[in-house]
Amino acid sequence: MVGVCDSRSLLVVDDVATKGMKDSFLMEICRAKSSGSSLASLLSLGQCQIFKDSEMMDKIIDIAGHLGRSTGLAVVDCSASSETVSILKQAVGLGCCIVLANKKPLTCGIEAYEKLISNFRCIRFESTVGAGLPVIASVNRVLASGDPIYHIVGSLSGTLGYVMSEVEAGKLFSKVVQEAKSLGFTEPDPRDDLSGMDVARKALILARLLGRRINLNDIKVDSLYPDELGPNSMSTEDFLSSGLSSVDRDFQEKVRAASLKGKVLRYVCMIEGSRCEVGLQELPKDSPLGRLRGSDNVVEIYSRCYKDSPLVIQGAGAGNDTTAAGVLADIIDLQDLFQ
Repeated sequence: MVGVCDSRSLLVVDDVATKGMKDSFLMEICRAKSSGSSLASLLSLGQCQIFKDSEMMDKIIDIAGHLGRSTGLAVVDCSASSETVSILKQAVGLGCCIVLANKKPLTCGIEAYEKLISNFRCIRFESTVGAGLPVIASVNRVLASGDPIYHIVGSLSGTLGYVMSEVEAGKLFSKVVQEAKSLGFTEPDPRDDLSGMDVARKALILARLLGRRINLNDIKVDSLYPDELGPNSMSTEDFLSSGLSSVDRDFQEKVRAASLKGKVLRYVCMIEGSRCEVGLQELPKDSPLGRLRGSDNVVEIYSRCYKDSPLVIQGAGAGNDTTAAGVLADIIDLQDLFQ
């Protein structure tokens, strides 16, 4: 590893051609970030240079130009920013590999997306869908065998999975969301989860893997709150204290209606033919999705070979450790290209 970047600065070894960051120094970086300190605070250790603002991007491109084609340098994006697309495209053009936990570059406009993945064998993005679960790898493997995938359905939000299973147990929707926020399961504004847009981005990534040339606005998204409770209408505090409770009765009725049919509510993505949508679905209690509990993710893949009994991938779909494991596995996988 020759450099680490956060939103404010880039820390780079003083000679990228011959040196890498030692494990002990990487541990210091982890400790500094965990305590809220900046990367600049590590300059006193004397092993690196620091770059800020526009210098950061220039330096990354400079390093990519020197090491990209000769070493297969991997540029790893674990941010949640849409502003990294340009530099990632430049890095790819300079021969670098790309590893993504950030969904935004893969859900930009279709033309920019196709340029980014033009050298598909040098890009990995397992952690964008299902954290460390092998969802992307499984889809790619099925497709590589010549087995056409007809249908994918999945619960891809640990937050919404937790909310659905708790509401099914009889708790009020508003109370469950407040509880999820207090446990750290949601974004600072839970509407970022409840809007369904995060699930929509994951659905778009999967749909594009299947060859669908669609954009984010082509996906039908069912939000779990009405427009009048949106960020443009009220603050997060008002949403949690009073707005959210206004949908409790409607949610209880939906849960009851599903239960009378022997079904449960799950927030899922569904990709079939030209159809791609995310939202609440009534599903059989004894199905893989119906049996889902807590914050686990589950994905069902239906293809010619997996027509009657789908390929099911299930497990922890959130968390720093699982996401980091997925990123590391992608980096190691790319190493094989340069052995």
